[in-house]
Formats: sequence, C-alpha cells, structure tokens
Amino acid sequence: MPRPYNVIFFSYLCTMNTTSIRKDFPVLHQSVNGRPLVYLDNTATTQKPQAVIDRISDYYETINSNAHRGTHTLGRMATEALESARTTVQKFINAKEQHEIIFTKGTTEGINLVAQTFAQQFLNEGDSVLISAMEHHANIVPWQQMCKQKKANLLVIPVLENGELDLSEIDNLLSQNVKILAITHISNVLGTINPIEVLIEKAHKKNIPVLIDAAQSVAHEVIDVQKLDCDFLAFSAHKMYAPMGIGVLYGKSEWLNKLPPYQFGGEMILEVRFEESTFNELPFKFETGTPNVDGILALETAIQYMQKIGLKEIAKYENELLTYATEKLSEIDDIIFHGTSKQKTAVLSFNIKNVHNSDVGAILDQLGIAVRTGNHCAQPLMEILGIPGTVRASFAFYNTKEEIDVFIEGVKTAKKMLM
Repeated sequence: MPRPYNVIFFSYLCTMNTTSIRKDFPVLHQSVNGRPLVYLDNTATTQKPQAVIDRISDYYETINSNAHRGTHTLGRMATEALESARTTVQKFINAKEQHEIIFTKGTTEGINLVAQTFAQQFLNEGDSVLISAMEHHANIVPWQQMCKQKKANLLVIPVLENGELDLSEIDNLLSQNVKILAITHISNVLGTINPIEVLIEKAHKKNIPVLIDAAQSVAHEVIDVQKLDCDFLAFSAHKMYAPMGIGVLYGKSEWLNKLPPYQFGGEMILEVRFEESTFNELPFKFETGTPNVDGILALETAIQYMQKIGLKEIAKYENELLTYATEKLSEIDDIIFHGTSKQKTAVLSFNIKNVHNSDVGAILDQLGIAVRTGNHCAQPLMEILGIPGTVRASFAFYNTKEEIDVFIEGVKTAKKMLM
C-alpha cells in the first residue's frame, strides 16, 4: 500500500534549518570537477528532495495503473491519488473549484493551450494581444504565431533601464483593441517581480482577461488566484522541487468552459461515433491521453514539502541570500548588473565588463559552480539591453551564504583569468 505522504514530513522543516534541509537533497552532496557542487541554477530547474523521489518510486512499486480508466483496485487507487493531488494544487493556489486545475506538461504547454484555443475563439483580424518585453520565449512565440494566423497585432509593454516595466503608457496600450494580456509574474532573467495586481485590475476595467506566467514565482511567492483575480495562470513542477514533464494551468471556470478543446482523444472524450463526438467536462476536457500520474503525485509531495517550510519563510531567506550575494558581487570591479528593481526575487544577472558570459560560466563550472549563461530564452530582452546574454546565479532555500562566498571567489578567479 502507498505511504501516507501527508504525514511523513519531519518536524525540523517548520523552521529554516539549511543544514538539515540540505540532507534531503541527494544531488547536492557530490563533487563536480573535483570541487563540492555549488548549484546556483535554480531558475532553470530546482533539485528534488528525497520525499519527492520516494513518491515516484512508491507509485511504481505499489499502485502503478492508468488513472480514470480501470475499475480494478490499482486503477481506483491511482485515480483517487491523482484527484487528491489535484485538490492539493487547488488549495495551494486557492482556486475556487477543483476542476479549474488542468494538468499539463509544463508552463509552455499551458500557455500554448490558452493561446491556441483563445485565438481560435476570440481573436480576429485587427485585434491585439499585449505582452511585455521581459517575457520568456514561451510567452512570446505562441501569441506571435496566433497573431500572424489571425492578422492581429502583438503589442509590447516596454522595460525600463532598471529592469522594471514601463507602465507610463499602459492605459493607452490596453485601449488598442486588446483581447488578452499575457504577462510574467517574475522575470527569469532580471528577477523583477511585476505589479501583476495593478495590471490585472487595469485590464479587467476594460473587460480584458489576463494570463499569468507563474513559472518563476510559484516556488517563491504565495499565489492566491482568487485574490489576484487572474483568469489564467500557468506554472511548471520542475521549478518547485518536483519532476520535469508536469505542470498546471489554472483557469476560471467561465473561461475554460468557453474555450474549445486543445487536443483530441483519450480522457477528453465523452462519446464517440463516426459521425460526431462529444467532449468531457472540466478538467478532463483539456487532459488528453494517459496522465503523468507519478509526476502529479510527486508535485503534490513537493507542495507539501514547501508548505512545511512555509512560502513566506522561503521568500524571506532567499531574499537574505540575494541581498548578501548582491553586496558581495558589488565589491568586485567591472561587474555590470542587469535588473536592479527594488522588487526582486533571488536572481542575479550580471556580466563582467568586456568578458563574454559563456566564458565566465565555463570557468565557474570548472570550479564546481553551476550557473546559467546565455540569453535565457529571452532574446528580445537581450536585444533591448544591447548584450548577447548574462551570467545568471539563482538561489533556493537549500543554498547557503558559504556557497555564495565560493561563487564570489569563482567570479574573481574568472575575472582574473579572462581580463
């Protein structure tokens, strides 16, 4: 029988104890190039605690079966476990209804689902879609392609030099026959926390629905979709200590019911005849084929793990790491920061003057330090900044100030070698 994962967590997690927490993450305890691993690429993907790894193994060892298909015992257990996980996600983001939670492969699929179905139903020639200049490609290209198909316009909110959105013309932009606003909550490049509450309120005054890309915020901020009043919100499990290949799209019931199916076959079918087919109710209308049951259950465990620590406590600690790293990096000459908003999450994007970002990353890797370099799937933003890319260090609650010290010494070494 599967273990009761809602009660297996350790009491030490109720307080921030990094030494104890790090014991839960097997991947952190290894050497890379002969040095202890310092993993600072959490914006790309987070590492997984043992409880999440065990949940995956336990599923395959005890109840492996196709959910919502078989009537046998294992099938019923898999179905019950999946729907319990859906309820956990619903409560995690405070969705009003369980069926407003759609399981996807990740943020990218969630955005594509909305973009394609919304455009099919509501976007016409001459209409507009509004995004921002700091979007990930996953929240640019789907809308760009739909605008091309529908002969609609893609409008862009500009970015200020400090990495904040330039909202001076937001009312004018929203007046240009905009049918939907699709905006990131937190920039994966700059770490900027956008004022989505203000944007949602402004959009709704003009009856414009809003999609939030929460890929970078769901593990760092308390998300309450009812309080935000967003119409859609998408996020990925692998950025919140759960596996890759699973994600969530939240949508208000009234909008999800208006949208046509995204894909066809499997569980989304209610009745099929050669002449005509009818489609299932929410949430199954958008969940085609065999679900990623082990990923969904692991996501539930990751949520419970974070909740035991506390999202507010996580945000506070990660902000301490960001402040510490920013101060230490500022002491090095020739460092150019990208993204200096006062409202930031634990992301540091920077360059060393006259040094290519990838060269810095290569040297840091030789020292056992994992950071991300390049354009971070945000080429339009890089063009605005006038750079090919950045070095990006991003922090999680299992990182330490001692690791940041190692990172700072690594940057100094890279600078000395490359300048």
